[in-house]
Amino acid sequence: MTRFPEATEPAADRAEVFLRYLDFFRSTLLERIASLPAEAVGRSVLPSGWTPLGLLKHLRYVELRWLVWGFEGGDVAEPWGDRGDDGAWHVAPGESRETLSDDLRHQGETTRAIILRNDLNTSGVPGPRWDGAEPASLERVLFHLVQEYARHVGHLDIVAELEGGARGE
Repeated sequence: MTRFPEATEPAADRAEVFLRYLDFFRSTLLERIASLPAEAVGRSVLPSGWTPLGLLKHLRYVELRWLVWGFEGGDVAEPWGDRGDDGAWHVAPGESRETLSDDLRHQGETTRAIILRNDLNTSGVPGPRWDGAEPASLERVLFHLVQEYARHVGHLDIVAELEGGARGE
């Protein structure tokens, strides 16, 4: 288990702080998903209808959209590939806990590489991700990613508790 990045732990720079938090939340998400019974990962226990696998896929796409497609302006065939025709999170047949977990781990490696090769003050490349607005700096994108992970891992903690999986604090 990755330890929570305490505010009192020295860090070389702000990029290292972001990396620690993203690594912590990503690994916590993967641990919670792994702790769930097999029958629980693809079902919803909430009125909104999202599933743990849908959340796992969504967070992988969040990183892809904000960093590869948005910040770097990369060519991403399906930047909204986590959504079905109705706009809800969608898991396709053949996507499993293992494949989606591997996808998130690989996305995490890509995220790390992007952060390490850029200054946090660098603005993203203009493109469709920004919907006509000025691109955000890498630091602003990373703040967004940290809050997105924190919020969704909290949601997953509740679902995991309902389903008999590992609990957070």
